[in-house]
Amino acid sequence: MKKNIAIIMGGYSSEYKISLKSGNVVYNTLDTSKYIPYRIHIFKDKWVYVDDNNSEFPINKNDFSVTVNNSKITFDCVFNAIHGSPGEDGFMQGYFKLINMPHTSCDMYQASLTYNKRDFLSTLKPYGIKTAESFYLNLGDTINEDAITSKVGLPCFVKANKAGSSFGISKVYKKENLQGAIDVAFKEDDEIIIESFLDGTEVSVGVITYKGETKVLPVTEIVSDNDFFDYEAKYQGKSKEITPARLTKDEEAKVTKAAKQVYDILKMKGFSRSEFIFKDGEPHLLEMNTIPGLTKESILPQQAACAGISLSDLFDNAIEEALK
Repeated sequence: MKKNIAIIMGGYSSEYKISLKSGNVVYNTLDTSKYIPYRIHIFKDKWVYVDDNNSEFPINKNDFSVTVNNSKITFDCVFNAIHGSPGEDGFMQGYFKLINMPHTSCDMYQASLTYNKRDFLSTLKPYGIKTAESFYLNLGDTINEDAITSKVGLPCFVKANKAGSSFGISKVYKKENLQGAIDVAFKEDDEIIIESFLDGTEVSVGVITYKGETKVLPVTEIVSDNDFFDYEAKYQGKSKEITPARLTKDEEAKVTKAAKQVYDILKMKGFSRSEFIFKDGEPHLLEMNTIPGLTKESILPQQAACAGISLSDLFDNAIEEALK
């Protein structure tokens, strides 16, 4: 019997358009001999099932069901394709835990932790995972530019602590430009992380649970046409993504080991994509995405393809793992 799969997409953050793209790729890729996919749009003002005629039917939040033509539809599993809040920060995971609904993403705590860059990096430092020097700011804090630059140096990166897709991030070369970058970051979040610039090869490493085992996918090298891997570089073709990355065997072994270690330390499940920059031959962790882009052009599907895993197999495996 075919299983009903709710593909949640959209969300409450600046990343909702990218999420809708990812969700529709999942919708169009799932094996319809095994699954009946349903597109579920999650927005602040509505949770709705959207059919192929773009008609909308409200979701009953008591049990995450939907009624269509007087017939109640319940779901066997949720495929989470929401980048940002509330799909990547733990809120949907907590809700699904309460109603006992299987889903393809990691658990609530892991989602919340990895979405908070400051807490995520701080948790991993005792395990020997290398990171950039960092300085933290909360909205309303006094901004001491001398203290910031003496800690992290220049140039530096100013980032919104809880945002993805490079929203709210700036590269700062001069002390007098710090305030403007801080203002940009605070538009996305009330917490900021300011990090030292690491001058080296940037790579992205996908790690997934595949057929019951932690699997590290081929590493992707990021070569941005812009000053760094910003929104344009990610989504508007202003970068080259080279899979497998042009690394030495030693570098590849080090970053593969670090990415798997992070996944296992945090007891992760489902998809993850961690970003590293090499400094002095050592990989330094920047962040982890637990709902990475899922279009054919996105990095994690590129890596899966390089490993001989098709999009259909990648998505099918995610659902089968969730249903275990």
